[in-house]
Amino acid sequence: MARRGARPPDKSADHPDDRCDALPTGTRRPELGSLCSRSRACAPAPDRNLMHEKNCAPPNFPSGIRLYRATFTNWSGQVVAGGMWTCAPAAPCDVVTLANWARANGWRLRPRGGGYSWSPLVACSGSPTNTLLVDTTEHLTAVTVHPGSPASVTAQPGVSMDALLGALKTVGYGLTAFPVLGAASLGGVLATAGRGTGVPANGETPLAGHTYGSVANLVTSLTAVVWDGNAACYVLRTFQRSEPQIQALLVNLGRAFVTEVTLRVGADQRLRCQSRFDVSADTLFAPPADASPHSLASHVKRSGRVVCIWFPFTATPWLRVFTPMASKPRRSKEVTAPYAFRFNDIVPRSGSKLLSQIAAGAGSLTPVFTRAQMNAVRAGLTLTRTWDVWGWSSDLLLNVRPTTVRITSACWNVMTSRDRIQQVVSEFHTAYTACLEKYRTRGSFPVNGPLEIRVTGLDQPADCGVPGALSAQLSPLRPRPDHPEWDVAVWFDMTTVPITPDCHAFYADMEQWIRSHYTGSYAAVRPEWPKEWASTSTGAWTDRTAARSAIPDSYRAGQPADDNWDTALATFSALDPAGVFSSDFLDEALL
Repeated sequence: MARRGARPPDKSADHPDDRCDALPTGTRRPELGSLCSRSRACAPAPDRNLMHEKNCAPPNFPSGIRLYRATFTNWSGQVVAGGMWTCAPAAPCDVVTLANWARANGWRLRPRGGGYSWSPLVACSGSPTNTLLVDTTEHLTAVTVHPGSPASVTAQPGVSMDALLGALKTVGYGLTAFPVLGAASLGGVLATAGRGTGVPANGETPLAGHTYGSVANLVTSLTAVVWDGNAACYVLRTFQRSEPQIQALLVNLGRAFVTEVTLRVGADQRLRCQSRFDVSADTLFAPPADASPHSLASHVKRSGRVVCIWFPFTATPWLRVFTPMASKPRRSKEVTAPYAFRFNDIVPRSGSKLLSQIAAGAGSLTPVFTRAQMNAVRAGLTLTRTWDVWGWSSDLLLNVRPTTVRITSACWNVMTSRDRIQQVVSEFHTAYTACLEKYRTRGSFPVNGPLEIRVTGLDQPADCGVPGALSAQLSPLRPRPDHPEWDVAVWFDMTTVPITPDCHAFYADMEQWIRSHYTGSYAAVRPEWPKEWASTSTGAWTDRTAARSAIPDSYRAGQPADDNWDTALATFSALDPAGVFSSDFLDEALL
């Protein structure tokens, strides 16, 4: 599978030799809290003696692997790690070489993909010492489709979702659900349990080779770099979906390095996407007793695939309903490429001005700004004639590009039974609007981005078609054996511009409510790994009680004692006892 391509031009004019050059230190961000506080990456600037050591080239670095320095920035720009030593392995065997070098020289390796994350799973702010970024997107991008029944695709971690889905579409295959950003790398999507939206509509027969859970649930086998005790070195090893240790590797948070993966795939589908602005928030999120045929749960019943985007302080959300349709409806516009909603990347001049004023302290303009956002979507749908579109699945579901406005996000999923979807969204809407009002009465407007709601299925291992397939131990979509009636997850994605005052306090309030409300036989919650979680008023990832207790417990609850959070951590230690593929943040988070 591994292919060596032509060596691309250098990303940096600086290359390591026997000298030590001055490196710029990254901006230290207050949002990274106590989980990073012990990390060298987020510590105060080191003294001059340590700076000399930090800026030296990695010692005894393997020849033949390109080495350079680069700045790592996360999706929202809240994490900036400047001048990090970075390399671009050309093949999986190079990653093995790097792992053995890192162990021998006291360094750590962090995989770098498409950068579609908020949480500091790759790096914290600053310029971490003895940490090498491993860029998978330059060479580890091979894709091979295996047609047949069943069909599959083998791919390397650096391939983008754009490229992967494009290769599948060309030969008639696709995925049911996946993240909306095509620039995301497959490795990152798998490591963080990337998902999309959708459950089977009433009466719909799921297609073979598809899942309504995370992309990781489609894995049939994977190859990772792991420690071989007998050989006393790191080696490549392939794990089958029925092997217990693969359960930690499927969704590994970057605590392991996967070099190749094979996914089950199925026949592609054509979808119709209809956008609506004619259903009020009160109707969509009505209590179950008052729910009409226009409630959110009713749309899920009829179509299965729904995305609801509600701008705070507005009356009607942007509702997108995706319905499988083999033939083009007469009124639909056919689309033949992704990113039909290209207006998503554009902030109107008036909106940009408002946002600048809000950032300068005029928070009371937030309702005006969110209404302007909603009106811009309406105008964009009309201008691009995309109110009603039809095409292949990836052409409709990929709709966010790297050029879009960078916002921060706290996202939680609520696992429950399908017949309680409306109750879950109604109660959340009530709590969310009440929290917004509480802050508004104080003169604070902590949220200026939309609330996004999606409904997905869970990770049913049988979907991958491997006899005896096991589930991912750290997937937010892992089913609860003690609650077989829980068959869906309702995702609440709360977004705002990162610099907004009180946004972290708002996130903390909502997180506390979510974790205390959806409990017992009703529901359970888990965070979306690449986004903000464990929030306090001082920032994300600062609530040690949540990070060390509540969140790990959500992966223990209802699971066997030998198959849960602790089992996954034990597997990481067994496969990487030197912690080569860890970081100070992960050391703190994965206790």
